[in-house]
Amino acid sequence: MKRLRQLLPVCFLLLITGAFAADIYVSPTGNDRNPGTRQQPLQNLSAAILKARELRRLNDASIKTGINIWLSGGTYPVMETIILRPEDSGTSESPTRIAALLGESPVLSGGVEIRGWKKVYSPFTGFTKESRQHVWVSDLPGVMGNPFTFRQLWVNNKKAVRAQSAKTGTLDRILHWDKATASCIIPALPFANLEYWKGLELFIHQWWEIAILRVKKMERYGDSVKVFFEAPESKIQNEHPWPAPWLSKETGNSAFTLVNALPLLDEPGEWYLDQEKQKLYYWPRKEEDIHTAKVIAPFTETLLRIQGTANSTVKHISIEGISFQHTGWLRPSQQGHVPHQLGLYMTEAYKLRPPGTPAKPALDNQAWIGRPPAAIEMSYSSGISFQYCSVLHTASNGIDLVKGVKLAELNGNLLKDIGGNGILAGNFGEEGREIHLPYTAAKPNDLCFVISINNNMITDAGTEDWGCAGIAAGFVKLFSITNNELEFLPYTGISLGWGWTAEENMMDGNIVSRNKIHHFGMRNYDCAGIYTQSAQPNTTITANYVDSACKAPYAHLPSHWFYLYADEGTSGIKFTNNWTPTKKYLQNANGPGNQWNNNGPGAGDSIKQNAGLQNAYQHLLQLATPKTGLLINEEHPELIELVLKPGSTLDLPKLKNLLAANEMDSAALYQWQNHYVYFGKVNDLSVMQGRLQNNFPGLEVRAYYDLFYEYRKRKHCSDPSEAKEWTHILLTANLVADPALQQEYLDAHATQFLKWPDVSNGFCRADFQQLLLFRNGRQLMLVISIPKGKTLDELNPKTVANNPKMVEWNKIMGKYQEGISGTKKGESWVFLEKIGN
Repeated sequence: MKRLRQLLPVCFLLLITGAFAADIYVSPTGNDRNPGTRQQPLQNLSAAILKARELRRLNDASIKTGINIWLSGGTYPVMETIILRPEDSGTSESPTRIAALLGESPVLSGGVEIRGWKKVYSPFTGFTKESRQHVWVSDLPGVMGNPFTFRQLWVNNKKAVRAQSAKTGTLDRILHWDKATASCIIPALPFANLEYWKGLELFIHQWWEIAILRVKKMERYGDSVKVFFEAPESKIQNEHPWPAPWLSKETGNSAFTLVNALPLLDEPGEWYLDQEKQKLYYWPRKEEDIHTAKVIAPFTETLLRIQGTANSTVKHISIEGISFQHTGWLRPSQQGHVPHQLGLYMTEAYKLRPPGTPAKPALDNQAWIGRPPAAIEMSYSSGISFQYCSVLHTASNGIDLVKGVKLAELNGNLLKDIGGNGILAGNFGEEGREIHLPYTAAKPNDLCFVISINNNMITDAGTEDWGCAGIAAGFVKLFSITNNELEFLPYTGISLGWGWTAEENMMDGNIVSRNKIHHFGMRNYDCAGIYTQSAQPNTTITANYVDSACKAPYAHLPSHWFYLYADEGTSGIKFTNNWTPTKKYLQNANGPGNQWNNNGPGAGDSIKQNAGLQNAYQHLLQLATPKTGLLINEEHPELIELVLKPGSTLDLPKLKNLLAANEMDSAALYQWQNHYVYFGKVNDLSVMQGRLQNNFPGLEVRAYYDLFYEYRKRKHCSDPSEAKEWTHILLTANLVADPALQQEYLDAHATQFLKWPDVSNGFCRADFQQLLLFRNGRQLMLVISIPKGKTLDELNPKTVANNPKMVEWNKIMGKYQEGISGTKKGESWVFLEKIGN
């Protein structure tokens, strides 16, 4: 009701301004043969648009001050895309409005309701006995004279899970990717005869994106399976270098799950579509009654398309108070899905051997992309606005401002449960330009410019493609993103720019201001609250509030997340007065002219208070779905170890100069025998690891990506006050070689605060400021931070004083630890000494 109250002033205004305009009424119970009056409404929006078009063609006297198309509440099935053409344009004096009636909630839905559920009783191939006891089946209706196929399903507006091999909330890890045979090696899974199920797919997490690969065949070799894929995605996936399957002993290989086979249907909330027999199988969740549940499968990919031409744009139309729901997207089932970034799928891509193009001598890859559909698409339009609308439950993008869009406004809208990007805008090269080239838009009408995106709520985007953002803009000009709230995002909050180039292009004068971005990076890293690319002179990113980067469970590099991220070619942008918890920012291969001023926690609480939805739009917060149990990242010092070969020496001055050149503390070095350790701030751990290896090729460089235990006084003690200056004490040891014991050790630390609270209480009593445990393979690095001026000998006894549980903990942990190479017999932990300046 609060949302309706907020809409009252707007709708009342519309009724007044429409008093001398043509009014056309639409209702789900109407008839398209009716005249479209309040008493005899039309049934479909497309019929009302045609009626309005005819009024304009005939220059009817009733349209002098405009045309209002009023939608009553209810659901309007959209089995064919509704198109607004240049002939539907209004004028500044006679605009067209398509709006909800006061107090009504019309829904344009591309979904089809599935009914007639029956219990599965008879045994047949694919089901286990347990699954058969819980699964229901329905015969699908025909849609538009064809068999019905889809990739998403919603039950009572909650997305169901396509049957998959991994348990809910988890993924498995690939064993290897074999480029020689274009195949993926995975562990053998406990499901029989998967290779015989047509439509089986492999979903793989790789760096900042995912890929969906249709399985061609599977070959079993003992406890592993080699999986081959269909064309065209097999070639693209195997040849493109960025992003690619991640193979790492340090952080784990790419995560995956197999999808879409009946034997995989083994949990509540999962479903399987037998496309050939047109049967849908579903295991209801505990709270669902299949007899009363509303089960919706999507059919239409785009519900509304505003489609002008370069010479004739669609003008002066506003759309208000309408909900757009349930869209599908079938290309992944037909050609796979291998996106480069932001869900833009590659149509051709490969590694350059040798690297280089005339414009970019160091470029090592080229790619060409396509653009997924959106529930709402706009091309060649001017003066179009969407206000107080919602876009819900989509297979791909929510709203897309594709090409030639100007003077557009998206204001006060809710975008929720979006399969791709919440809002996509601008040019990305989908017309055939290679993605690393600048876009200049030789035809001014092709530009997307003077666009305002403000006071929108974007929550739970990227549900299908984890590499998508809340708002993603490519080549745009005078593009304003203000006072939006973005939350629960798998990757980046706002992405601005495209092309990875500092060359001159059409971008200019963009604004990202007063947005609230939180709980991003839930799935993929190489992400940020706000991410930029390429030259954008006169662009300002200011007064944004960015917080709560999530701990992604399968991140390729656990530290590779940022609050602000200026990527390759970023030029001419002012980053000012943005509030972030710390200055965890990345500036990668930037061009000239960027300015960074007063960003971080010192930007002030007023920035936090004024960011996000303004007062008139706060009701949108109540329409988001809260998520619990999310783990949040905190920036922490990084740890890198350099191990010398026996008898060799380290050029310490060279090392310190390299650290200083990379804005690292050259005094933060520690040593034990041939082990040198840096512990401190690092902007990009993986990049720094590579630079150290390149500069010291004779050394082994180990980056400690796995920070698996964090105690912090401010977080875990009743007295959260911290000392102003700390002394860091570093120790190292190995875990024992037994994998089972290693896992016990890790599990114990993962549950310490819950099961062994006296351990952290002991740290509090000893005034430990923080205690961090890093791991690289078997080797552990322990960092104990204490107040400067104190010693560990002075404080450590306080951890066990009158604390028998701490004594017991220490005794138990001892069985999991042993010394690293070079320690004395019976010795486990050894201290690293700080290197003097």
